[in-house]
Amino acid sequence: MNAPWKSGGPASRDQFAAFLCDDASLDVVRSLAMDLGWQSEKCSKGGLRSGVQALSITASPNILMVDLSESGDPLSDINALAEVCEPGTVVIAVGQVNDVRLYRDLIASGIHDYLLKPLSPSQVRDSLSQAQAVFAAPRVHDAAAAQAHVATAVIGTRGGVGASTLATSLAWLFSTDHKLPTALLDLDIHFGTGALCLDLEPGRGLTDAIENPSRIDGLFIERAMIRANDNLAILSAEAPINAPLMTDGSAFVQLEEEFRAAFETTVIDMPRNMLINFPQLVANVNVVVLVTEMTLASARDTIRMLSWFKANAPQTQVLVVANKVQPALAEISKADFEASIESKLDFVIPYDLKAASMAAKLGQTFADANRATKAAAVMRDLANMIADSGDDRVVTAPKASLLGKIDFKAMMPKAKKKAPAAQ
Repeated sequence: MNAPWKSGGPASRDQFAAFLCDDASLDVVRSLAMDLGWQSEKCSKGGLRSGVQALSITASPNILMVDLSESGDPLSDINALAEVCEPGTVVIAVGQVNDVRLYRDLIASGIHDYLLKPLSPSQVRDSLSQAQAVFAAPRVHDAAAAQAHVATAVIGTRGGVGASTLATSLAWLFSTDHKLPTALLDLDIHFGTGALCLDLEPGRGLTDAIENPSRIDGLFIERAMIRANDNLAILSAEAPINAPLMTDGSAFVQLEEEFRAAFETTVIDMPRNMLINFPQLVANVNVVVLVTEMTLASARDTIRMLSWFKANAPQTQVLVVANKVQPALAEISKADFEASIESKLDFVIPYDLKAASMAAKLGQTFADANRATKAAAVMRDLANMIADSGDDRVVTAPKASLLGKIDFKAMMPKAKKKAPAAQ
């Protein structure tokens, strides 16, 4: 919990809260809280377990003081606290066991400080001052974390070219073949198929984020995303079609920021209209996979989109992928298509109706259900290229923190539904 705060800022949460077992400790802490301009009513009677119960339904503060006096297994209870505590919270533990080994174990787990009872005002004041200094210190890990993340946007030049099929397959391959903690964000708010391809219910996480962007933080991500496997979580929606999309795009940008903090890679299934309405979404995207097909309309739109990226996102690597390719039935030949867009196709995925039907019947991604097919082999090559593009990133290992011990993806509910029948 003593991890650097990313976005969402300390100002959006309470400055301080304390859960203490005895009245004498409460009196000392309440008095100091008032001196520092904090709300004294945030100091409550009760120990660490009371804190866990309270923080499971409310946002955690910037600085949290918890009493371990009634805890039979302090380290285990601290781990329970970590499950409900938001990133960035600085935790000060209070106890009555004077044990150097316990102190070292608590500090190693990410606790900021451990104070012995009876508490003295000067002792508590010093510890609180040091905790406040954590937020004033430079966030040296943030730049390294940003370098360590690879964001991929998958965009179709036309509807029906298979961009969503490719996006879900890439996310699955990153999470399974490359063992990368991966977030899949489906930005087709009304008609997205990301969750459907993974045989999951989409939940309300994305619509809640759009309606209340101020709620988006690490804890929101943990609770709103749906787990697909140990390394993959998805955020999508099936918004009512009588409800128009009312947003300035800030929620999507905020979600991307949180994904950079919580995952090693992000895959964004981005409808082309979202690119037009919210061009800021690709500002921090490393790779764009432009999915097209061998038709005259797709050739025209590929030319237009390549020109747009060259002018508006020159820092982004654009890979052009032709999907559902049937050379004998193609409207335009590969050579003519490449000549018209003045660029080579980076990948060509053959059309495989039988494999697509199998994936739909099994409720699995195309790449997962059809690993032996030629189409899946091309998808794996594409995933390997994108994953390898991050090998030269410089990553600085942050100080061990309590939240770092939590596999929050395992906490996300996995809501299965009946596999959809093939169309």
